[in-house]
Amino acid sequence: MALIKSRRRFLTNTAGSAGALALAACGSSSVTPAQFLYGVASGDPLSDRVILWTHAKVKDQNNDVVLNWQVAKEATFTNIVSAGTVKATASTGFTAKVDATGLTAGTTYFYRFTDNSGTNSVVGTTRTLPASTATAVKFAVFSCTLYSEGFFNSYDAATTSGAEYALHLGDYIYEYGADPSKFGNTDAVKLGRVTSPANDIVSLDDYRTRYAKYRSDASLQALHAKMPWITIWDDHEFANNAYMDGAENHNPATQGAWIDRKNTAARVYHEWMPIRTPDANNLFKIYRNFDFGTLFSLHMLDTRIEGRTKQKYGYYGDPQDARVQPYTYADYFAGLTPVNGVYPDAANKMMSDAQLSWLTSNIKNSTATWQIVGNQDIMAKMWFPLSVVQAQTVSGAAFGAALNDYLTAKATKAIAPAALTPTQQGILGAPRLPYNLDSWDGYPIQRETLLQTVKATGKKLVVLSGDSHNAWCNDLKSLDGSSTIGVEFATTSVTAPGFESVGLGSLGPYVDGSGNPASQGAFGTGLGLIDDVNFADLNRRGYLLMTVTNADIKGEFVFMDTVKSSTYKASVGKSVTVAAATLKRTFS
Repeated sequence: MALIKSRRRFLTNTAGSAGALALAACGSSSVTPAQFLYGVASGDPLSDRVILWTHAKVKDQNNDVVLNWQVAKEATFTNIVSAGTVKATASTGFTAKVDATGLTAGTTYFYRFTDNSGTNSVVGTTRTLPASTATAVKFAVFSCTLYSEGFFNSYDAATTSGAEYALHLGDYIYEYGADPSKFGNTDAVKLGRVTSPANDIVSLDDYRTRYAKYRSDASLQALHAKMPWITIWDDHEFANNAYMDGAENHNPATQGAWIDRKNTAARVYHEWMPIRTPDANNLFKIYRNFDFGTLFSLHMLDTRIEGRTKQKYGYYGDPQDARVQPYTYADYFAGLTPVNGVYPDAANKMMSDAQLSWLTSNIKNSTATWQIVGNQDIMAKMWFPLSVVQAQTVSGAAFGAALNDYLTAKATKAIAPAALTPTQQGILGAPRLPYNLDSWDGYPIQRETLLQTVKATGKKLVVLSGDSHNAWCNDLKSLDGSSTIGVEFATTSVTAPGFESVGLGSLGPYVDGSGNPASQGAFGTGLGLIDDVNFADLNRRGYLLMTVTNADIKGEFVFMDTVKSSTYKASVGKSVTVAAATLKRTFS
């Protein structure tokens, strides 16, 4: 697939033309037209309803804007199937949301908003969840969209991908300011992608301004207008490495109480995202589920804010941070050693007990073929061999030698185990160490509880993950590695830099084993640095395109050749198909 960006200009021109036509139509009306600067969006579709969103404001005024909304089956809006009135007010930052009801399952609709002057928003298209008779569903998965790092080419490419729905797994915005020393700002001035406000966002106005900046992007507007989104937040909608009671990038001395910042961030997220709030009295409860006919149940989690305890290991989950060096992992492995039958790590949680019970009950009671879990962080065990981790801190040559020695030992064990030398046995028998303790690897006992509970149901589990800025397909195995319980597809970022930014982009084939000569280039052999990784791309930005049928589920890793130009090409770098009957994986 090769796609060249051309739709941003079209969207902008179309929106301008629509506004001009509407102004001409209203003639000498005394009502000042509102501006729809951030387009339209839809989200949280159900079989009979969907959330519709827009932002409407009269320039230089703070008056309420009364909007009429319409839903129709045709772009001419000849036959209106759902309609009503909603206000965009200062109390919601002039955003407006409505739950359009009375719709038919598995149907595409057109929608728009009109103010009292007769000015129309752009027309959006949306779709309800499919009926039980659906045989296939295609959706796109995104994560980590850092405005200052480059262009949102993945959003643009997805508009012609055939996807019917979009899932965003978090880091829809980033909280960092525009200082060139801040993460992701190196090329911002050159690219014309300087974020605003210039400071790290903390206040209500800060967060609203940041969302407005992101939503000013034409590619983002186009994809929101193209299909309904189902979203969850991660840390950067709040602050880096956030948890329930704080964050690494929050300083109470200069940025106020965390609870105030957290409340503000959640409020603005609900204002600007087309999300149906499960509990209007608790904006932090965003975990929810969607039934796509009998094909799959989608369970969207919050593993970041709702119940996560502070990162227990390393520095906010980073074992490489200088503030915890040398990190020995002694506390980590002690947490995995039962004391009087109780794991010390058991109180260390990614989500509350209430959310975990909700999830496992929903999976148990679902009659769908697939159970798909959307969550923020990598769930698979991402444990590197000790010898390679140690050599990385010595020199490039030592790292290369350790890498070769480990892969050779692993290949020898697979092909001719009797030929293993004592040295090789020692290399393979040494501990493996997780590199990111802000992910599920930092909460291993709750992960094991979840996986074992799902295993007991006998359901087909697929986990979708974001956050890592790289692309992965992983086995979800028990803590002791004795059983495979599901498969994980983890999307790369839309723009945020990954392993390649620290010189480790070429490591991918060695991580997934395709670069081990014994694998002969095959994926899923288990001959890589990380046992449970079947495919890894540590260089490219993009998104994940999922196609679900009763027979199988296919994930296509779609990569952009650049995010540093709005002219780009998109291509499928790898496809992984998982059979429902056996969970066997096929790579192409």
